[in-house]
Amino acid sequence: MTPGARVAAAIELLAEIAATPRPADAVASAFFRARRYIGAKDRSAVAEAVYAVLRRHARLGWWLARSGFGEGLDGSFGAFAAPAGVAGGVTAAPSGAVAAAAIAMPQPVADTAAATFGEIGDTSAAPSDAVADASAAALGEIGDTSAAASDAVADASAAAFGEARDASAAASHEIAGVPAAPAGVSPVVGRPDAARALAEARARVIANAILAEGRQAGSVERLFDGGRFNPEPFSAVESRLAHALDRHTLEHPEMPEAVRAECPGWAEPGLRRALGGRFLPELLALTGPAPLDLRVNPLRSSREAVLTGLANAGIAVQPCRLSPLGVRVEGRPAIAGLELFRSGAIEIQDEGSQLVALLADARPGQQVVDFCAGAGGKALAMAAAMGNKGRIVACDVLGNRLKRAAERLRRGGLHNVETRALSSARDPWVKRHKGMFDRVLVDAPCTGTGTWRRNPDSRWRPLGPGLAELVRLQAEILDSAARLVKPGGRLVYATCSMLAEENEDQVAAFLDSHPEFAPLPLAELWPAVFGAPSPLDGPWLRLTPARHDTDGFFAAVMVRKAAAVVSAALPEAAPDAASGA
Repeated sequence: MTPGARVAAAIELLAEIAATPRPADAVASAFFRARRYIGAKDRSAVAEAVYAVLRRHARLGWWLARSGFGEGLDGSFGAFAAPAGVAGGVTAAPSGAVAAAAIAMPQPVADTAAATFGEIGDTSAAPSDAVADASAAALGEIGDTSAAASDAVADASAAAFGEARDASAAASHEIAGVPAAPAGVSPVVGRPDAARALAEARARVIANAILAEGRQAGSVERLFDGGRFNPEPFSAVESRLAHALDRHTLEHPEMPEAVRAECPGWAEPGLRRALGGRFLPELLALTGPAPLDLRVNPLRSSREAVLTGLANAGIAVQPCRLSPLGVRVEGRPAIAGLELFRSGAIEIQDEGSQLVALLADARPGQQVVDFCAGAGGKALAMAAAMGNKGRIVACDVLGNRLKRAAERLRRGGLHNVETRALSSARDPWVKRHKGMFDRVLVDAPCTGTGTWRRNPDSRWRPLGPGLAELVRLQAEILDSAARLVKPGGRLVYATCSMLAEENEDQVAAFLDSHPEFAPLPLAELWPAVFGAPSPLDGPWLRLTPARHDTDGFFAAVMVRKAAAVVSAALPEAAPDAASGA
């Protein structure tokens, strides 16, 4: 592809993402699957361009508003109607973020207000480890567009949010000064606000090239020459925009902190509370691409052998800092094509996700439940730690994802895992197996604030339940899963969120209402698992991108007390209630 053709493809994909109520990675996977003629290098370049724009969403929006571009879109500057908490396409951020810094993104077509366990599509696990084989592709964020991983992302999002209904009955409307889409180019034309989405995508690509890539307006305009496969020429509005932005950089001293940090208004209060003085550095760390981490399968190989094998293949690698099974890869090599991957010696999994699985401390011969297993990343890790001895039950309400977990288990030589589809958090299976398991891992659905490096679009258009609904769902899931834990067994609660409402507050509320459980502090657990003092502060596992260079993760381990201990701690009238289902 020529440089201009790559730009045109990036614009088309950005417009498709803006007009489709599905996660960007799912839309991108489908986009590339439908265009198999695009080679690997071109796919990588297009994906990188798209994700660069998504990661700079608020800052680019701030500049576009400052340059008056919104006036070219009937003054509304936003491809879609504003969601709750957003006025005129602008998030009402406490920091006073300027208009258009957070442009409204599409809301889910399916009604998620009544969502229950699993209906939101494992928003906690999917970004970090269920993208699985995915990172071997162009960016790692969009999935391996030629393999089953991309289907996994697409299917999961479809199950979570319902099929995106093509409302093509609403004709696209013309916007003054915006060129029409070339015939046969953009599949979004014919959907509501398609012309607006295309105009916005063009503006953002232009702004990104000038502000972030340092190109001059003239050189950018030359790419938009209307040639074969190239973008249509600048409109008068776009020409004025380019020259208004010329020779500026992305950062500006008048830019509000929340805009610099790419922080949406709905998350800002909670993140400031959770991160304190580290709010800005942690959020800035989330604006770059995520690293590519591998987990070694100890049943197939050792970390030393994997490091040597990858180095011999010309891939720059180093051991992860915290996970004894982790390997960090430089760049985005085609991991899925390596024999180490095909043989099951390695899996793609963020270091933080690896640590959650390791701290579950699943041991050979034990009975274990992965209650929200998704595509099985943590179940695989626990199964390997158990040496194929004992049993893991990987549960989820998304049956298709469990089938893909089975494929990964076969590749890894793991045969102590069975999968079970649940109807809900209160599935009758849970009650029938009450008190039967040594370890129960609840990788709860969450806002995914810790995975914004991988899913930058999720900041601005949460496609599932909001924070309040998620907190309620997490409490319900945790309460139900706790019934499975036997006396002396452990309950592990984990999220890929950095919000205290989903983490420390959730655990505190659970312990208050479940006196039969006691916390197992990290200072006690870490040495037992890793044979060394914990390098982390606090009673729980709390990882952040700036401090630990992982996704944002939280995990708390709790132990069910022996029955006699619980009875002594409870009032006389309480035992029956405490033992109820």
